[in-house]
Order: sequence, then C-alpha cells, then structure tokens
Amino acid sequence: MFTLVKPKRCAMALAGSAILAFGLYNVHALSGVTEGGILGMTLLLNHWFRISPAVSSVVMNAICYVVGWRLLGREFIVYSILAGGGFSVFYAVFEQFPPLWPQLAQYPWAAAVVGAVFVGVGVGLSVRAGGAPGGDDALAMVISHVTHWRIQWAYLLTDLVVLALSVSYIPLERLACSLLTVMLSGQVIGLVQRAGRSRKKEEARAEAEEA
Repeated sequence: MFTLVKPKRCAMALAGSAILAFGLYNVHALSGVTEGGILGMTLLLNHWFRISPAVSSVVMNAICYVVGWRLLGREFIVYSILAGGGFSVFYAVFEQFPPLWPQLAQYPWAAAVVGAVFVGVGVGLSVRAGGAPGGDDALAMVISHVTHWRIQWAYLLTDLVVLALSVSYIPLERLACSLLTVMLSGQVIGLVQRAGRSRKKEEARAEAEEA
C-alpha cells in the first residue's frame, strides 16, 4: 500500500492540514461562524437529542471514511490519515499561542470571508493530494466521484442540508454568515483542485511531446 504513496502528495496533504488548522483556530473558533457538514450535524444532534458530539462525530466520520476507502481506494485512506492526523497536530501546536486576530470575533461577516479562504485553500490542497482531513471532505469526495459533479457542488449540497436543518435553533444572522463561508470555501476548494488537475494535464502533455 505504501509503495503507492508519493512524497510530494504527502507534503501537499500536510500543508493543507496546517493551513486548515490555522484558519479554524484563528478565525472560526473565535467568530462562532461554523461550517456545515458533519460539524453542523453534530451540533444539531446535540441540541435536539442530547447526543454528544464526541460520539456522533466519531460515528459519522468513520462511516464517511469507510465509504471513501471502498470507492476511492487505499491511497485515499493513507493521504487522509496524513491530512487528518496532521490537522490534529498542527491545531494542538497553534493552541499554544494566542489567536492572531482576536478582533475578528466582533466582525462575523469579515470572519466568514477570511475563514473561507483558509478552509478552501487548506482543504483544497489536501483533496488535491488525494486525502480528506475530515469526514465532511471524505463525503464530498465520494459524492463527487459517484455523481461526477465538481467537488464544490458536493460540498454545497451537504452544507445546505445541514444549515437548513439548523434553522430550527441557530439565529438567522449567524446562519447567513455560515452560508457565506461554506459557499466561498467550496468554490475555493474547487479552484485549488482544478488547478492541480490542469497542472497534471500540462505535465502529461509535455511528457508525451518529449516521447
């Protein structure tokens, strides 16, 4: 299995997880602006059914990764372990320092945009490497693989479903900020992923011409 792993893609997955952890710690954790997907679903289940996120997140993430492994292959799991593990390590490191922009907590709309850029670039790099730093990302990759949709639309579908259900208990202004951040982050993820595909096509074309 590990003979198929490429160092460049490993580095890309780790770089993505570092950017994601940086953004979540310095922006989303302060502002209260959240992503949709599994994170939003764990909060929903906790609010209405008192199911602890510690339990629901493990179950839902595990299901997404298992489905991803079955449909996307062994490489997916390896790069996902790197991306997910890297995220945990980097987040723990960032927690040792005070947030860089504590004033963002007062500006949720600005936080939604800034956070979306960090999430989009970070997750985009990990997905481009072939891994998923979280269950949300694994689910979006699976949906994109099965439906052949661009990945940003797969993200948007899952996020919109969760945010729509969250109307039942989250203030509308906060939901609006969350909707902005998931729409922007999904588009950035798609751009980063497509940039990787375009580069691969150019490299393949150059190799064919040299041959």
